[in-house]
Amino acid sequence: MSFYLPKTPSIIRRLFSNYIWRFSLEKKEIYLTFDDGPTEEITEFVLNELKKYNAKATFFCIGKNAQQHPEIFKKIRINGHTIGNHTQQHLNGWKTDRNAYVENVLECEQNITIILDQTQELETERTAPKLFRPPYGKMKKSQTIALLKKGYKIIMWDVLSADFDEKTCKEKCLQNVLENTQNGSIIVFHDSKKAAEKLKFVLPIVLAEFASQGFVFKAI
Repeated sequence: MSFYLPKTPSIIRRLFSNYIWRFSLEKKEIYLTFDDGPTEEITEFVLNELKKYNAKATFFCIGKNAQQHPEIFKKIRINGHTIGNHTQQHLNGWKTDRNAYVENVLECEQNITIILDQTQELETERTAPKLFRPPYGKMKKSQTIALLKKGYKIIMWDVLSADFDEKTCKEKCLQNVLENTQNGSIIVFHDSKKAAEKLKFVLPIVLAEFASQGFVFKAI
C-alpha cells in the first residue's frame, strides 16, 4: 500500500533543503504543476482550463511521451507554460543506479530540446533554469548531487492532490488541494490517463476557487 501525505511536513523540507518545495509565503501566488504528460486529450484539457484564468503552470514531461505527442508538447510552450524534465522513461530513482538515471534525464533533455527547437522558442528555453522532478518523488543522494552539478533545480511539492491514486476519490483529491494550499504552494497534478477522471473534476474547481480569492497562478 502506498503512503503519502497531501501536505509536505516542514521537517521533510528541512531535511532535503537542496530541493525546492515551495515559494514565498508573502505573495498570493500558486504554482500548479502537471506530471507525466503530454497525453492525448488530457493535456489539451488542462491547457484549455488554464487559459480561462490566464493561469501559467509547469509541466514535468516524460521524454518518450513528448516524442509520441510532439504537437501537444509544443502547445504547452506556445501557450506560455514552463517545461520540466521528468526523465525519458519515468524511472524510479531508488531502483536505478546513478549513471543510468542521469543518462536517462539527459536523454529526456536532448529529446525535448529537439522538439522545442521546432517552436522557435529554444533561445528562451536555454536562458531558463533547468527544472527536474523525480518520478514518484524518489531519488538517491548520488543522483541528486549529479543533477545539481549539471545545473538542474530539483522541484518537489508542497501539496499533493493524489489524483494518481486509484483508491482516492475525486472529492478527497479536491479536499487535499483546497485545505492545504497557501501562498507559495507548489501543487502536483498529473495530466495522465490514470488521473484523468479526478483531474477533470478537481482542476476547474481549484482554478475558480483560488482565482476568486485573488491568487495568481504562476509557472516556475
